Amino acid sequence: MAGTSELRAARLSGKSARRIVHERLRQQILELQLPPGAALSEAEIATAFGVSRTPVRESLLLLAEEGLVDIYPQRGSFVGPIHLSDVVTAQFIREALECTSLEQSAASIGPRDIADLRELLAQQRAADASGDVAGFFGLDEAFHRRLLEAGNHAAAWPIVSQAKAQMDRARRMSLPSGGKMADLIAQHTRVVDAIENGDPSGAVNALRTHLRVVLSDIERMNQEKPDLFSAD
Repeated sequence: MAGTSELRAARLSGKSARRIVHERLRQQILELQLPPGAALSEAEIATAFGVSRTPVRESLLLLAEEGLVDIYPQRGSFVGPIHLSDVVTAQFIREALECTSLEQSAASIGPRDIADLRELLAQQRAADASGDVAGFFGLDEAFHRRLLEAGNHAAAWPIVSQAKAQMDRARRMSLPSGGKMADLIAQHTRVVDAIENGDPSGAVNALRTHLRVVLSDIERMNQEKPDLFSAD
């Protein structure tokens, strides 16, 4: 949980208590610091943040609307399971937006864009070499966001980011698996190579294949840890 010093610093930036609590709890859920099934005590969260229970309650309601928290009257609030139907929907949205963007722009992506993408690949390799799962996840996000920016569709990233909350939890669980980060780097590299080689259709196909990998990963994890997932 964030402490009162973090809350004080965030307030200086103009954020409300509810927004601060919501953002921090959401981050902890997506990063699996708060795993599916974890109990969420309003009183404990309020104490940790140095706020009243009102912004905590409001934050939990917002997280419930996103499907990340389950609230049961008389029982309490808990981090929700990963909803498989939401993962499938998120993958559809992500593929539609990212692949369409690349299809429209691959032929016009310039040397500066490619250099930035290559630098992100280098940083991903460094994160993989050091076993930095959290760092790699952030760099993976940066890679896909940069691809949209290169295609002049930066405004689509918040839509993608909001839609894939359930997917992100499952993706984080798969990253520590042996060789997983190296596989993703190879997939990213094929996308950039195709762009640089003037092969727009090859770039789109490589990106589509990469984005669909998550579905097979999640199917495997659902079999291994069914208690963390929900079929609805």
